[in-house]
Amino acid sequence: MSQSLAAEPATSVSTTSVHDLEQALQPIPENVRSHSVSGQFWIWAGANIAPINWVLGALGINLGLGFRDTITVLVAGNVVGMLAFGFFVLLGQRTGCTGMVLSRAAFGRRGNYLPAAIQAVLAIGWCAVNTWIILDLVMALFGKIGLVDPAQHNYGWKIAVAAVIMTVQVIISWLGYRAIALFERWTVPPTVVVLVAMSVVAWFTMHINWGYAGPHGHVLTGGPRIAAMTAVMTVIGIGWGITWFTYAADYSRFVSKQMPRRRLYLASVLGQFIPVVWLGVLGASLATKNGSVDPGQLIVENYGALAVPVLLLVVHGPIATNILNIYTFSVATQALDVKASRRTLSTVTGVFAMLAVIFFIYQQNFATVLDTWLGALVAWVATWGGIMLVHYYVLERREPTRMDRLFDAPGTRRLPALNWAGYVAFFVGIFATWLCMYGVTPLFQGPIATAMGGVDLSWLAGGLTSALLYWILGPRVHSSYRGRTGVAALPQAVEEPAQA
Repeated sequence: MSQSLAAEPATSVSTTSVHDLEQALQPIPENVRSHSVSGQFWIWAGANIAPINWVLGALGINLGLGFRDTITVLVAGNVVGMLAFGFFVLLGQRTGCTGMVLSRAAFGRRGNYLPAAIQAVLAIGWCAVNTWIILDLVMALFGKIGLVDPAQHNYGWKIAVAAVIMTVQVIISWLGYRAIALFERWTVPPTVVVLVAMSVVAWFTMHINWGYAGPHGHVLTGGPRIAAMTAVMTVIGIGWGITWFTYAADYSRFVSKQMPRRRLYLASVLGQFIPVVWLGVLGASLATKNGSVDPGQLIVENYGALAVPVLLLVVHGPIATNILNIYTFSVATQALDVKASRRTLSTVTGVFAMLAVIFFIYQQNFATVLDTWLGALVAWVATWGGIMLVHYYVLERREPTRMDRLFDAPGTRRLPALNWAGYVAFFVGIFATWLCMYGVTPLFQGPIATAMGGVDLSWLAGGLTSALLYWILGPRVHSSYRGRTGVAALPQAVEEPAQA
């Protein structure tokens, strides 16, 4: 997502200087920031023009909802989720800091190790999920041209192909921003063209069942229908926007403060919203024909001979997304005070993500795995997001402090080692999220949601609970450290070759 910096290099400092600033996890100064929001739009759009989003649309159909209900929760949920996402984008522009560095103020200098570690694991998980999506598409293509028998498990083929794909993703990230910018510049436009063609073919030639109301003989009505809609909204609506909260500032920190906040907000939100809803509608409409959530099956069964060019080009989306996941893993890990180069951390991401891919390969019901994975993400991101919004849009607005204290070395007097207010709000918020969650697996079916017949309001319960508690408790910690002075100890840059 940081391609905008590479595409629009600063005029006042060298590329090497910008590179060193970023490698050191320092705030990005104004004189090296971008003065355009077009890069931000394509960053977020490119990350979401991916098969995972038509899988999310198909997931609603697979879990028992009709087409109209699926689209309703998809659109309404993403409106709410993406509008909130925009405020985290503005935080990056305002401070020049990554999300996990900003988190130090609310959780403490050492206390922030927990959120940073969770974010690092989250990035690895998404890298694995998106690689599985690519893998499924490639195996469907191989089956179409007769290279493999699609009726078999083909575990060996899948693992080998996944390893090749993972290597490509790591290499592109390893090469740095110029390689990422070049990749995006040449692949996003043709991918958009292909997706437009896919949509036209699907919606005007495939006799989509626009009136699909659910599985024959099992159409949901009344309370079960409302419960299913709230559960799906948590996963593919509001939950999808929420999962991007922790990523937002990592990339908007490269946008100049002179850029009007409204323009940055709209560019980022629309860059997310348009492709997510577009592909979600495409996936849901295709799923009405066979009820499938499997991306390879959706493509091969619905596009036939067109599957080959479609699969070859659409593979861009997950790779572009995973380049960003690998980058976010590196800055989240650096926020743990891990002194390692970006290239080393990129390789580590690939190894762990590959292990997770192998786990996904052996799962029989990917819809259940995906639903559980996304539901678990909502539990932590919603509570983290509630705390962060209160801290930076309430406490820091009333009693602003200098951002340089976030870069003090461990042991600083200007930040608490552990912000007890943030931790109380976080864990109580997690508990409230679980109480009101109703996932596919019993572990994620809380008593309140169960008593309400399966109505899932976990994102609302977790976000509001954590925000309210931090609004009450946070000022006590914030005021005690706000006026403290000291020398900020910025980390030393990790040197890498200038061509990165």
